Amino acid sequence: MSVVEQGLRRVIGVDGEPDRRLHALDDDALLALHRSLVLLRTYDERSVVYHSQGRIGTYAIFRGHEAIQAGLVHALERRDWIFPSYRDSAIGLLRGLPAATILQWWRGHPSGWWNPADVNVASICVPIATQVPHAAGLAWGLALKGSDAVAAVLFGDGATSEGAFHEGANLAGVVRAPLVLVCNNNQWAISTPLSAQTAAARLADKAIGYGMPGTRVDGHDVLAVFEAVREGVARARAGDGPTFVEAVTYRSAPHATADDPSIYIDPDRVAAEQERDCITLFEAYLTRLGLLDEERAGAVRAEALATMRAGIQQAEDEPAGDPELIFSHAFAEPPPSHARDLDELRRVHG
Repeated sequence: MSVVEQGLRRVIGVDGEPDRRLHALDDDALLALHRSLVLLRTYDERSVVYHSQGRIGTYAIFRGHEAIQAGLVHALERRDWIFPSYRDSAIGLLRGLPAATILQWWRGHPSGWWNPADVNVASICVPIATQVPHAAGLAWGLALKGSDAVAAVLFGDGATSEGAFHEGANLAGVVRAPLVLVCNNNQWAISTPLSAQTAAARLADKAIGYGMPGTRVDGHDVLAVFEAVREGVARARAGDGPTFVEAVTYRSAPHATADDPSIYIDPDRVAAEQERDCITLFEAYLTRLGLLDEERAGAVRAEALATMRAGIQQAEDEPAGDPELIFSHAFAEPPPSHARDLDELRRVHG
């Protein structure tokens, strides 16, 4: 069963097509990209286990989407900004955020937050598409200040049906904001298929309504994502405004740990898509270049697993958060019930 969509930009050859080599990535850069993919995958796998043990709450799985995340980050420079969705929760790992910090975010712990300016990664947005106007506004602000930095924002296909996406994309187009909008089109908005939430034949076609170019890439191909985002970054730095990148992939894992996709998915399609796993494809590409073998790949996985084990231990070692933090910044003048409510909360939590 072939699930390879025709007409998508690719770098890694499929169905007999030859590979391409990107001049922007030397051997070391390709291997660094591989380490990023494996680190993201390992984070996702360990987080699912962490949830099954009752140590974090509901978790949004991103297995199979790592090529979009890593390709985007590696196409940017450190001065550029990233605005993630909740499905991109671990993207800060690639900017140096500790694994413990992101794990604590999922645990609702006070230490699970960071100063976005430290790593140029915005806080994770859970409401659908709200990060798009945030990113457009910051990108516009960068331009007004004379900076050549750009912003990139990640969102899913379902976000393109939200008003916040329209407002953010429209603003970016009008003011020619230095922004790259990257849509992870995994075909599902929770249990709603793409065909039931938009009449657009291609999500990239929506870009024309906002006065920006749109391009479609194979979201399983980390190098295709890198190439498209890098082109958008170059346009943005040159003052030519925003770019829309539609990375076409498939959500072959549940929407989240609270989801039962067996109710609505086609298991044959899922199995076929899993055979096109983004890491497997890239490792085969690196092997053909003579840059990777099983021993080297195993060492990268061991390093990522050690990073995650250390992060989990660090998160577990954190003392419980003080319940007073819920109240302390809510009111300039706390109401009389404040103390009573805090005492009750402490009683409930022992």
